This record gives sequence, structure tokens and C-alpha cells, in this order.
Amino acid sequence: MALDGSRRSRRQRLPRQHSRPTLIRSPHAADGLSGEDTAGEQTLSRRLWLGLVGASAAAALSGCGKLRTNTTVSVPPTLTIVTETPRRPIDNPDMALQELQEGNQRFVNGQMQHRGQTPQRRHQLAQFQQPFAVILACSDSRVPAEVVFDQGLGDLFVIRVAGNIVDAAVLGSIEYAVDHLATPLVVVMGHQSCGAVSATLESLQHHTTPHSNIAALVSAITPAVAVAEQRRGDLLDNTIRANAEQSRDAIINAPEVKGALDSGALKVVSTYYNLDAGTATII
Repeated sequence: MALDGSRRSRRQRLPRQHSRPTLIRSPHAADGLSGEDTAGEQTLSRRLWLGLVGASAAAALSGCGKLRTNTTVSVPPTLTIVTETPRRPIDNPDMALQELQEGNQRFVNGQMQHRGQTPQRRHQLAQFQQPFAVILACSDSRVPAEVVFDQGLGDLFVIRVAGNIVDAAVLGSIEYAVDHLATPLVVVMGHQSCGAVSATLESLQHHTTPHSNIAALVSAITPAVAVAEQRRGDLLDNTIRANAEQSRDAIINAPEVKGALDSGALKVVSTYYNLDAGTATII
């Protein structure tokens, strides 16, 4: 008995230990108000906690068992579901050019539609392709044709080479698109601050020989310099435009596309892309 009494005496002298709230806090604490929680509001016993969890789980399972196939699900009004309607067929040069102009305007305005980039579209194109325009553009990273014209997978047959020059490989690629894919439009796109054209002017002005294979680019662009020198304004900008025009003329004069041009099934144009404004303008 003495031992038991001694233990009780020591327990009475010890300060009462309050456990920190871990499960349920008092309403005052939840509101950010000061004041101590009562002992009953600080914690739940393990048994009561498990009981509440078990009851909640049973209620959830019971509710699941009552679901029927005709259950109605409400869609939040703020949820936007985007669907893509099929685009009208583009089978002539004028329609193709209009589509590019409208797409470029969306790009300029920051209202791009990003059409034709779904998994479904990707699967469709695994079997065929029917691009409505060939784009001969510079390799410059700032001139991605699909972005500039807001087009998707399978819409554009893009050929990219520094300085958007024309050689046998480029002509062969265009011929394939025109003859085998029935593409009705070819667009040559020069652009502001073209590095290949700038390198050509620097080589000619300083009488230096370009190193390695860059010489082939300079040689192809050089004839445009003489044309640009006859025009008023900035020599670099004028040469960029003249270079796009000479590439356009080289395609028009190629025997491989003459038949399509003569019949009106094909049109070839040149454009100038402004890096600052984002506009692609026919020149």
C-alpha cells in the first residue's frame, strides 16, 4: 500500500502534460483566435478516430453501389471543351493563299488555333498526306512556317535551307509535292535580318572567300545583290527581298512545274517575313 501511495503522490506533484492538437482543433483555434483548447477538443481517441473513418468508408461504398447507368453528371460552367471541326477542302491556289494569310493574321494577333495537332490527326496522317502549300523558307530558327501561318500536321510541305535558295534538291522536293501530292501553292519566304544574305554582303564588300560549304550559299545569293543595289533603301533588306524573288523566279522557270502553272493548278509567290511584327507579306 505504501508503494501505491507513493506513486500516487508523485503523480499528483507532476505538472499535467497537455498533448498537442493533432486531429481536431477547437473552433476558436480554427478562427485564428487566442485561447487554450479544452482537453476534449484537442484530440480524438484512436478508437473514436478509427470508428469515424470506418463509417465514412462504409457510406462511400454504399453510395457507389447505388449508381445506375443513367446517372447524370453536371459539367461545371467554367469548363471549356474544345472540339475541332473539319476544315474546308483546299484544292486551288487562291484558297491556299487565303488560308495562309488568315493563319498569319491569327499569329500576329496572338489568336492561334493550333489546328491539326491532336493524336487523332496524327494517326490519320500515318496513312496519307495532302499539304495545301509548299513553303521554301530559311533555316533560321525564328522562322518556323507552321507557327508563322498557324497550321498543323499535314498542312504544309516545308523545305528549309539557309537563305531559302533554290538548287536541284529543292526543285526535286517541290516537284514531288506538285506532281505527287497535288499541292496548289508554292511560297518562298525570305525574312528580316537573314544571316545568309548578310554573310554574302560581307563577303562581297570585304572581298573575302567564305569558308567551307558556306561558299555555295554565297554563290547562290550573290546575283540578288546586283538587283538590290538598284533599289533605294537598306541594302541588306533589299537583298533579302531580291533573293526571295530570284528563288521564286527559278521555281517558275523550272520545266517540272510548267504544266501545273500553265493550267492554273499551281501558283508560286514570294513573301517577306518581318521578325518584329510577325507579318508575312507578298512581294
